[in-house]
Amino acid sequence: MAPGPTGLRITRALARRFDGRSETSLDPDLRVFVSDLARPYGLPLREDLLGEGAGHSYEELAAGPLREVLAEDEPADLLVLAFDTPDVRPGAPSSLALSRSVPGSPLAFAVCDQGGAAAFTALRLAACHQRTGGCRRAVVVLAEQTALHYDPPGPVPLPDRHAVVVLVCEEAPGEGLAVRQTRGAGSPAQTVRAEALASGAALLLGPGFDAQEPAPAQPFTGLWAELAEELPRWRADGRPALVAGYDRRLGVLSTLALP
Repeated sequence: MAPGPTGLRITRALARRFDGRSETSLDPDLRVFVSDLARPYGLPLREDLLGEGAGHSYEELAAGPLREVLAEDEPADLLVLAFDTPDVRPGAPSSLALSRSVPGSPLAFAVCDQGGAAAFTALRLAACHQRTGGCRRAVVVLAEQTALHYDPPGPVPLPDRHAVVVLVCEEAPGEGLAVRQTRGAGSPAQTVRAEALASGAALLLGPGFDAQEPAPAQPFTGLWAELAEELPRWRADGRPALVAGYDRRLGVLSTLALP
């Protein structure tokens, strides 16, 4: 008998929040880096933040949680860092630096410039990579830090605290996690509620579905911190779950179905 299908399942989720700042935020190269990015758009720098050294490096934020959630004998094949607020570390990508905090020698890359959809994209890419046969364990790191070192042209949600969520995804029998991302959904909230009702899944909604809702304290990681809290109960009950996010700026509806 041929073996059945396998897919990635989120087996562990860890959420941590932090205060303080990173010494990297005082690196003079950060001013040069941000200036080069902002100059073509005529955006002024936040001299106060650059002067006081505000913000945190994603490498420093995530290194501890990664060591906390993965044992030395649990090598990873893939590490994906996803974020919305830019990192404060100029130079080498933090995703590559973080691979040193993960057992094994994982392929590492980052997903950004997708707003809240970036977290779902990271999980979708991990699931796709598993289907190539080259990934039995993937680690997805979701991070946000509080400092934006230039004045944006419009309102941008920033977190109250630095935060990291680590999702460990491991190969298991079955279809595994399924991510869908679409644009132009007529009524995103009704769409996901109908899907959850039809499947009997627990529903976890991120920000963006209600235009009148107040700004969330953790706009990027908050949804996934809730997932980390609820996942053990869903697993114990054997209940499927649907996690959904809607990025109003991009018009992207993202859903993650957990078996």
